[in-house]
Amino acid sequence: MPAPDYPADVRQRLEADAREIIARYPSSRSALLPLLHLVQAEEGHVTRTGVRFCAELLELTTAEVTAVSTFYTMYRRKPSGDYQVGVCTNTLCAVMGGDQIFDELKQHLSVGNGETTEDGKVTLDHIECNAACDFAPVVMVNWEFFDNQTPESAKRLVDDLLAGRTVEPTRGAPLCTYKETSRILAGFPDERPGAVEATGGAGHASLAGLRLARGESLPGAGAAVPRQPSPPPQGETPPAHPSSHDAPLKSAVSDPDHPAGPVTEEDGEDK
Repeated sequence: MPAPDYPADVRQRLEADAREIIARYPSSRSALLPLLHLVQAEEGHVTRTGVRFCAELLELTTAEVTAVSTFYTMYRRKPSGDYQVGVCTNTLCAVMGGDQIFDELKQHLSVGNGETTEDGKVTLDHIECNAACDFAPVVMVNWEFFDNQTPESAKRLVDDLLAGRTVEPTRGAPLCTYKETSRILAGFPDERPGAVEATGGAGHASLAGLRLARGESLPGAGAAVPRQPSPPPQGETPPAHPSSHDAPLKSAVSDPDHPAGPVTEEDGEDK
């Protein structure tokens, strides 16, 4: 059966937003990703109705829209919670405790991967990488960072979400619901007072290497000295470091009987 359409008033409102998004691109089909965020902001996940809406406005088939919406993990395929709690279980976060955090949250919330608590507030997911390895282990809630987590701090975090208490990310904008996040990702401004200013820049750990390279001191450490190449002794020429692009040597050190170079017909004949 064809997917049902949105109610007339909802359709009219979404079309106005969609036209604004489409106008930003030279080709209308390039607007598909933000349009999927737009329909996700309406219902909390990408429904068949949302797929139909995107297809009609962009003159695509529903199969084309579905192929894109099922490829990217940021688009939900089923109803989920107001807060998506993503635990990084990739290599560095895993060895720093991410696997333990994920296992303990599953038990604490009585849900499995991709499942939602009975009250519909929290969906738990494992995420391959949160792109914040220097703050491992990392948990994200609706794509906002919660750095340097432990099983205990992660359980307090989800308890606060379930209780409706205010939760402050380690860095970035104040937390909002998944629907609100999806609308922002669709390209509409975050109009909450102070939200844009709160986004800030990179965290201290991310900038530590840059500061050391500049010779700046880090909190709790002595003065750093910029790394400089050691000059060669007076009168000596610095040793060369041939690359793989340099001409091959006449013979390989490991096999002097087989010189390097092009092979001729005579070289290939039996002797």
